[in-house]
Amino acid sequence: MKHKAGFVNIIGNPNVGKSTLMNAFVGERLSIITSKAQTTRHRILGIVNGADFQVVLSDTPGIIKPAYSLQESMMNFVKLAFEDADVLIYMVEIGEKSLKDEALFNKITNSKIPVLLLLNKIDTSNQENVENNVIYWREKVPRAKVFPISALENFNIKEVFDEIVSLLPESPAFYPKDQLTDKPERFFVNEKIREKILLHYKKEIPYAVEVDTEEFNEEENIIRIRAIIMVERETQKGIIIGHKGSALKRVGAEARKDLEVFFDKKIYLELYVKVNKNWRSNKIQLRRFGYDE
Repeated sequence: MKHKAGFVNIIGNPNVGKSTLMNAFVGERLSIITSKAQTTRHRILGIVNGADFQVVLSDTPGIIKPAYSLQESMMNFVKLAFEDADVLIYMVEIGEKSLKDEALFNKITNSKIPVLLLLNKIDTSNQENVENNVIYWREKVPRAKVFPISALENFNIKEVFDEIVSLLPESPAFYPKDQLTDKPERFFVNEKIREKILLHYKKEIPYAVEVDTEEFNEEENIIRIRAIIMVERETQKGIIIGHKGSALKRVGAEARKDLEVFFDKKIYLELYVKVNKNWRSNKIQLRRFGYDE
């Protein structure tokens, strides 16, 4: 039996369901999900293995027009997704009409690699509207195969995955067959904490935050973690901590519960907040946090 393997990269505007889709394929919550734009900042790989295939999925940040260095780095992750893809997934949602970057859209329409256009969130619409949207996108991206899906409800996900496997080139596996992702454990600690901040804080606060896990010590029955929440200003530090530390305690308690499920082990989590001025525009700091250009 011949083995197939390849890279399948997911791109699209913010909040169209890219992370939900990858998590549905992988069967694990590797990518954090909130209703806020720019929830995904990195390019995250999720690996799905079968006896005769390996699908390396890549979740990328939503496409935006960058306003500062962090966002430029995020868009570089998207551009890289075109370079190593064997299959490209272009994800849109019901009612959407265009990509927020015309140059990237032209790359998709002129792509030489197979493109699957996934029309997501059909569970929020009706049959007639879905059919009209499918016709629109078939005309807009004629080379793409269009699938109406609901990543949240798992509708048509198996059909899309089977199509992906059929399009993969013959190749040995790129990663060990028991590997789920390319990211280290500390990355997922950072992301789970950042997810809670995105959920519980408003306005600029979530976007001014980065999380850095300084200690990750795994013992037989417990993992002891010390993580720093970085903000850009003293006023933001006060908001993150909250009255008598109540807001920070809530973030810590919710993140700890998620991490215990993720690692299947008891977690002891210490959280601290530090000011790291203008880190989003500092190239050295961005490299430190993994936003390599």
